[in-house]
Amino acid sequence: MTPIEILAAVFVVVGTFFGFVATVGLVRLPGLYARLHAASKSDTLGSVLSLAGIAIVLGVSTESLKLVFLLLFLFVTSPTAAHAIARAAKEEGIEPTGEDARIGDEGGES
Repeated sequence: MTPIEILAAVFVVVGTFFGFVATVGLVRLPGLYARLHAASKSDTLGSVLSLAGIAIVLGVSTESLKLVFLLLFLFVTSPTAAHAIARAAKEEGIEPTGEDARIGDEGGES
């Protein structure tokens, strides 16, 4: 196994780990906002690392260029979609759940 293949394997394994963390977060965390946080951050990082590992294996080629464009697309769209979902949930009046839950202290002390 070459050092490039080992590096690619590490990227894919770490990406898979973050994908697993996102899945566990979706199942275990309470409420929409916490689940959205887990899904958006961990899933984006997991996908990007996995795609980077595949791009490393492919080397310089048209396919790896397409993977780089896909990486950039994921970096832009995933956080934007998570923000849009959170904003829509807040506008619909969905409150955070949990002991430490609060959104933007709108009235000061209570």
